[in-house]
Amino acid sequence: MPFHMEAFDATKRAGAYALRQVREDGHWYGETKSNATITAEYVFLAQALGFSIESDRDDLIKYFLSEQNKDGSWSLAYDYPGDVSITSEAYFALCLLGLDRNHEAMRPARQFILSKGGIAKVRVFTRMFFACFGLFPWSAVPELPAELILLPAAAPFSIYRLASWARATVIPMLIMRHHCPIYALPNGRSSTNDYLDDLWVNPADKMVPYAPSVWSLWHDPMALGFTAVDNILKAFGGLRWFPLRKVALRQCVAWILEHQEPEGDIGGIFPPLHVALFALTLEGYGLESSPVCRGIDALQNTYAWRDSAGLRIQVSISPIWDTILMTIGLIDCSLPVASSVVTRSSQYFKARQQLGPEGDWRVYNANVPPGGFSFEYFNSWYPDIDDTAAAIVAMVKQDPNLLDISPILSAAQWILGLQNRDGGWAAFDRGNNYLFLNKTPFSDMDSLCDPSTADMTGHVLECFGLLVKRDKVLSKQGKSPIPKEFIDRIAAATEQAIDFLSKEQEPNGPWFGRWGSNYIYGTSAVLCGLSCHPAGGGDMYPIMEKRHKADTHAALNWLRRAQNSDGGWGERLETYNDPSLAAKGPSTASQTAWALMGLLAYLPPTDPSITRGIQYLSRTQIKEGELSGSWKEDHYTGTGFPKHFYSCYTLYSQYFPMMALGRYTSLSGYRPLEDLGSTVEDHTSVSSISP
Repeated sequence: MPFHMEAFDATKRAGAYALRQVREDGHWYGETKSNATITAEYVFLAQALGFSIESDRDDLIKYFLSEQNKDGSWSLAYDYPGDVSITSEAYFALCLLGLDRNHEAMRPARQFILSKGGIAKVRVFTRMFFACFGLFPWSAVPELPAELILLPAAAPFSIYRLASWARATVIPMLIMRHHCPIYALPNGRSSTNDYLDDLWVNPADKMVPYAPSVWSLWHDPMALGFTAVDNILKAFGGLRWFPLRKVALRQCVAWILEHQEPEGDIGGIFPPLHVALFALTLEGYGLESSPVCRGIDALQNTYAWRDSAGLRIQVSISPIWDTILMTIGLIDCSLPVASSVVTRSSQYFKARQQLGPEGDWRVYNANVPPGGFSFEYFNSWYPDIDDTAAAIVAMVKQDPNLLDISPILSAAQWILGLQNRDGGWAAFDRGNNYLFLNKTPFSDMDSLCDPSTADMTGHVLECFGLLVKRDKVLSKQGKSPIPKEFIDRIAAATEQAIDFLSKEQEPNGPWFGRWGSNYIYGTSAVLCGLSCHPAGGGDMYPIMEKRHKADTHAALNWLRRAQNSDGGWGERLETYNDPSLAAKGPSTASQTAWALMGLLAYLPPTDPSITRGIQYLSRTQIKEGELSGSWKEDHYTGTGFPKHFYSCYTLYSQYFPMMALGRYTSLSGYRPLEDLGSTVEDHTSVSSISP
């Protein structure tokens, strides 16, 4: 079979699979896998608050056991070294679910934990949840004075200086840390509970320091200052006697209630909702109260995912993100049978553009009009740059005549308003780069800030470039829908962004990937963005043109060198700990697609690296059965917090390869008349069509 035909057949199979997965109302939603702590902490919540999960017990145990490694540990991600905090939380959850400690899974787990120093070595978050059951002394957990909620937005330590995810989690933690609750375990309620003493190397001494001593931090003044303040707070009982404490607690509760969605969610991710339910019940809200009832319902009906592997709780859900990217994938494939589904999916996500009065981003950007898109079903407070940029790409591709320009301009205007001073974009906020906050004792995951990143900035440049190029085409036809002053704003923003990216590039060519693993993701995002950067009227910028070309040349050469012998690309998550491992790892469909899209933005489809990459995607695609047209991908390629938290978006291995294959076949000029089958109005009929 000619290679072009083979590639197009793979494209058709991928399209057929995608159409079989679309939901009745025109959206897609795949599982977001993470690690066992999320489900474990759900079990802790049920134990603490007293709501029953007995009917789910077997499925929860099944999930935990399915995730355990051969050495008895649980990991941050698939094929990743075991982690003492995750393993300790999974072990505790299994104990609460009634699994015998002599079970064949529990003995090696216990041995692994003890080999790492026991639960004395767990992270601060794990300490806090264990302290809630008397398994750690609360004095071994950093203080968090509730009065932080009262600081004005202009203050350096205002809660609005924290990243959106951290802010929404820390505020209910202020309540928890004030109350220092002790919940009952199967062996009773005690502030010195011995329920997990089998995981302590020395159970007689649980007052284990969570931070270096003040004297050892003389070389780091900021960390020294925060540690000293924490020690002072402890000496004064956490200021629980402070006259403003009751006012602060009421303000925390008011903030939580204001930010809770009608459907019960808070912040669109598990940690804020989970901790908020602890906080609300500590402040007197019962299980039958509306905020708590809606919150538990959201956990059990929105975040829960159940299949043959058992029941688990997702850290977040990705329906809007999945729908936008699947829409782009189908458009790139240019399959006529998908047109009606693409129209419906575009209508679905456009109807969910955030145009209301909510949004923490307004605190420092009061004059920026709304227009962003969120990741999840219910998240009116935290639209993000990435979803919004991808939505613009999807809308421009789906509506090339820009007939429905209003949502596009609203989205672009919102993005423009959130550009950082350094020229880049962050995920959720503007100016959220107070990196010194990561020196606080309770920030052992380096995740309190949301600074500009290369991958986010590359995605913004891509959406701006496509928009301006379409406007240029329409201008030649005498029907430009975009005001010139708007084009000029995009041009100025792009100039600053290119300067930012030039400074962020690694010496050997790639860009760091903050939200996907890792340098392959960052490099692809930037290359796709730079390949179509616009100037006023759609012409190429004269900015640093020689340097710009040299930068892309180095990046392209880096991608070519990074290709594996099997034709694919892969990069292990360990690269975040050791950058020398950049682009080293087993090939995956999603990472191969990212590399291909970066190369296809500059090189002809006949380039040997591209040909080998497309052959890899075609060869590894499943070609028979219910999964025909998809790719098997076990490795995690999504990044939550580098070094600390990773995600596997299960549809990444579908829509990104579709984009790569579609762009390849388009650039190859190969568009045979035959398609998936005769045009269908309802996507369900596609499932019976053999590609």
